[in-house]
Amino acid sequence: MVRPSWTRLIPFPAAALLMVALTGCSLLDRAEGSTAKTGTAPTGGASAAAGARRVGLLQKVGADGGVRALWVEPDGKWDCQDCAGDGVNSTGQLTPEQTQRLQRMAADPGLAKETDQARGYKLSCIDTLTSTLLIPPGLTITQQDCPGEERPAVAREILLLLTQATPAEVKG
Repeated sequence: MVRPSWTRLIPFPAAALLMVALTGCSLLDRAEGSTAKTGTAPTGGASAAAGARRVGLLQKVGADGGVRALWVEPDGKWDCQDCAGDGVNSTGQLTPEQTQRLQRMAADPGLAKETDQARGYKLSCIDTLTSTLLIPPGLTITQQDCPGEERPAVAREILLLLTQATPAEVKG
């Protein structure tokens, strides 16, 4: 028998799964010879994890709210769907300082300890803002605006940077 609490958690993970799948398609497009700028990677045979990264942010309020989807390219260009929760899509560019800061935080090894899997994270509140960071390859970090919820330090700083540098957070 499925406990009632599971039914209210299904809509957001389904949206997150869809966005992860779309991110994978985008990454495959680049691997197949796309001319899209992907930023500069360190020289000397460094792994892709040490190079510049595309960062995604998904936000949703409650089970019935729309999903704000923000994608920031390694060069700081961003594209946001339903950016302020009003159905309007926006594009823009982070400043060079914001771009460097974002890339530095996205490459922080401490993020591995902040992932949903590492923390055993489970959604705990309903009808609240849920924010999920997607940082390839494979980092997913979710946090909710719930009283008393622990906020991962590096992910919190990335979320703050992204919400301050782009149009308003999703409205509830």
